[in-house]
Amino acid sequence: MHASTSTTAECVLLKHGEVFLKGRNRDRFVERLHDNLRVALRGIGGSTWIKTAQNVTVLGGEVPRKALVERARRVIGFNSVEPALRVPSTLEEITRAAADALRTVSAGQPGRSFAVRTKRRDKQFPLTSSQVAGHVGARILEEVTDLRVDLSRPDIVLAIEIDRKETYLSWTRHPGVTGLPVGSSGRAVVLLSGGYDSPVAAHRAMRRGLACDFVHFSGAPYTNPSSVYKAYALARELNRYQPPGRLHVIALGKAQKQLAVAGAGRLQVVAQRRLMVRTASELAARTGAEALVTGDSLGQVASQTLANLAAVDEAADRLILRPLIGWEKQEIIDEARAIGTAEVSVLPDEDCCQLLAPPRASTRARLPQLRVVEKRIELDEVVEALLDHVRVMLPGGDDDAPAEPAPESSARPNCNSGQGATDISKWTTAVPASETR
Repeated sequence: MHASTSTTAECVLLKHGEVFLKGRNRDRFVERLHDNLRVALRGIGGSTWIKTAQNVTVLGGEVPRKALVERARRVIGFNSVEPALRVPSTLEEITRAAADALRTVSAGQPGRSFAVRTKRRDKQFPLTSSQVAGHVGARILEEVTDLRVDLSRPDIVLAIEIDRKETYLSWTRHPGVTGLPVGSSGRAVVLLSGGYDSPVAAHRAMRRGLACDFVHFSGAPYTNPSSVYKAYALARELNRYQPPGRLHVIALGKAQKQLAVAGAGRLQVVAQRRLMVRTASELAARTGAEALVTGDSLGQVASQTLANLAAVDEAADRLILRPLIGWEKQEIIDEARAIGTAEVSVLPDEDCCQLLAPPRASTRARLPQLRVVEKRIELDEVVEALLDHVRVMLPGGDDDAPAEPAPESSARPNCNSGQGATDISKWTTAVPASETR
């Protein structure tokens, strides 16, 4: 007969990733990591608690452990997410819980192998790590006769981590989203198109600690709203990895036509790209962001040659980050599939970048020629007009989790409807420039 299991409780172990290397600043990064975890847990349907151990966060609550795991796996900064059991730090309780757990895990699967790996965070525990592993392994063999020991390539690895008061047992390990906690490196505005590249670039920026807002340039009124729906869906998916950022939608079509009428010709693509980054830079200034993020990959298309990228950079007064600059297209597509944006990116839309594009775009745009075109349309006034009619949305994170409030640096309204897009007018709002400052 086995002792009562009332002292055993389910929890989730979250192993810290890069935060572990931060030395004296580690507490600040862990605090940010936990703040992001709390945001991810909103609306989960019950109370939860977070506890810090040595380079580990322990998560529990009055909700199913599976739900905790699903939410935690989206939080950037954890190396692994491990469903676990929490027991008092006595040899008797550890051994009992280990045997019960392995009996359940191996039920109906005779012949499986196991190994016990022990880590003592509490060095005052009376047995060494190897002694605990040997003792627990021997008890498991006694009570679970279907199992066998294999220390080299076991089917089941039972991890035991001993703290002073509590010990954690786990045997399943899910990879986490490694990197720095979102927000620990500042804020950025991502130029979000409907393709594969920019969402992957946004995700990479988040993993370097940047909290991201998004700006999408549509070809309206000369294109249909399909690209806006895609941008909303992509931002919604990306916001599952961070406290939700806002999506700003700007209708660029009339400004693109102005560039064409002004004689941009083969410079059209680079000229409109410069217009985008100049507008995004001003938007970043108004919303407290310190950088722009784009999905550019060197040489992938005509606008992404070295000369053209330099010409685009000159138009911005914010640092432009290009996380994918050395990536091949297939690498980007593979990453999009891994993070969950590929299914949206593959949908058809009317891309503003193709609007009024010349048959052959310049691969080496020259600044004097670009400035002549921009002077003809009075570029500063065009940028002001674009921002005067920006539409702001707040695509939520998990469907049942409320979105994070706007950062203190911004006075933008919360325009989230909490629903998917069917009628864009229901979940966007025009924001005058004075209200976005």
